[in-house]
Amino acid sequence: MSYKERVISNPDIMLGKPVIKGTRITVELIIKKLSEGMEINELLEAYPQIKREDVFAALSYSADVLSNEEMIAA
Repeated sequence: MSYKERVISNPDIMLGKPVIKGTRITVELIIKKLSEGMEINELLEAYPQIKREDVFAALSYSADVLSNEEMIAA
């Protein structure tokens, strides 16, 4: 599965931040909640409009963005 089927960016939705398709739940929110220690099942309970595949799509999207990021040595 490609994250491109589940993650979209539209300037009219959440100011263009990447969101799970059909929701206003941002990839940023999903990553933040996971980084705070929330488990996937807890995330799915808190946001019933998303599915497990959406969480993995958010992670995949984030990994793809980071892999294309340039580091500038200090």
